[in-house]
Amino acid sequence: MSNVAPFGADLWYNYLNGTRIPKPEFSSSGVSILNLKPKQSRFVESMVATGCPAIASYSDLLAAAEHGGWSCIPAWVRTDSSRKAGRGTWDVSDLLNGSAVPSKSANAKTTPAPSVPAPVAASAVPTMSTDAALALSMTAGESESLVPSKIGTYVPWGNFDDVQRIIASGMFYPVFITGLSGNGKTTMVDQVCAQQKRELFRVNITAATDEDDLLGGFRLINGDTVWQDGPVVSAMKRGAVLLLDEIDLASHQIMCLQPVLEGKGVFLKKIGQFVKPEAGFTVFATANTKGKGDESGKFTATNILNEAFLDRFPVTLEQEYAPKTTEKKIVLKVMKSLQHEDKDFAKNLVEWSDMIRKCYAEDAVDEIITTRRLVNIATAFSIFGDRMKALEMATARFDETTREAFLSMYGKIDATVAPEALLHEVMPDLLRAELDDSEMVYLECSFDQKDEAKKLGAMWDKVEKKWCTTMGKVRTNEEGFGQWVQKINRDGQWAIV
Repeated sequence: MSNVAPFGADLWYNYLNGTRIPKPEFSSSGVSILNLKPKQSRFVESMVATGCPAIASYSDLLAAAEHGGWSCIPAWVRTDSSRKAGRGTWDVSDLLNGSAVPSKSANAKTTPAPSVPAPVAASAVPTMSTDAALALSMTAGESESLVPSKIGTYVPWGNFDDVQRIIASGMFYPVFITGLSGNGKTTMVDQVCAQQKRELFRVNITAATDEDDLLGGFRLINGDTVWQDGPVVSAMKRGAVLLLDEIDLASHQIMCLQPVLEGKGVFLKKIGQFVKPEAGFTVFATANTKGKGDESGKFTATNILNEAFLDRFPVTLEQEYAPKTTEKKIVLKVMKSLQHEDKDFAKNLVEWSDMIRKCYAEDAVDEIITTRRLVNIATAFSIFGDRMKALEMATARFDETTREAFLSMYGKIDATVAPEALLHEVMPDLLRAELDDSEMVYLECSFDQKDEAKKLGAMWDKVEKKWCTTMGKVRTNEEGFGQWVQKINRDGQWAIV
């Protein structure tokens, strides 16, 4: 071998085994390979490595293509009519510069091939030449940082300090983070990386995610079939933080990450390359469950993860919703950023969400108000300037009974609003005198008032998810039961009595 492709100012790069050798001289009349695009340069490297002659046959060029990871000869060579030297032959002497392979002329000058050192680990192989070219081609020439941006309204809480210390340590220490929806699991990892200026690869897992998505595969780019590292391998090579979001949605195909979670590297069998993680690489996984599935139906499509897979996470962090004081800071920060601050509304929202979460914990309601939804309400409030409208829009995704109950609960906290659901009943108000003592009456009772209702003889209806009693008991204790709105359900239609 006398010439290989240039890698830098003083070194050339041998793509075959990942080594760098001294750069030889070009002939004065030769065409410099530096004028070629990165992919074209890589193909020339492959021609040199496979001993392709200046007048190459189809099999010569195909061998070079397969060596470089292509399944066919690149079109920029194969379809260039100016290179046709005859039937089934191409003239590539300008690419080889007349010195890569000795020409048939007796005067051809050759340079002795340098000794080839032993193969090195894949992590030591420079990948910037191909990775950067691919990244630039996908972003119209603009490079984008993988370090997350800081969120001005973010307020740290929960496991933030623990995650911060783990990432700052630089150790490989996989962490499984579990918790209910919308309580800041993903954002916490994102903002720690932003604070520490660490690159973050976030991968959203689905049931269809497989080895090709995670570790990499062959891709068709500009007509050429080339190998492209997946996000897991890219994070390993860059010593970045890998975030596997919604990991409990994964199928058995996630098991391809077993060696990655051991921190020992992974063998890419499709290209026969072993990749070792660079210093600083670590893994975080987030989930709404603990990888044991979900029987409640709240988190559809979550799966039971393999125990051997879960065991490779040395620690599990349970993320709860933020305390009321912290959640109020979050809502106020969002309001301030939108130039629509309302301290009373922020306080009421936090009290309201806390009340609903307590009911959720006791199975009194099937839905929950997340921190994310409070932020959405604050955003809607900044747009429409109407508290009740913001609440109604945010709760519209719930079924009618739940939505009505949630709005009613807020109406008991905030006297300045009147939920539309309570102002426009489906049935007209019923006259109390027309009701039998045995008629079941439902009470709009808040979670904090449940003990008082129970003392008065009220019962919990698991079907309607409301406290109730008979009309006879209401008549005997008008003062006690009178503190709550009382309703009758007639064939699915509600009316106030």
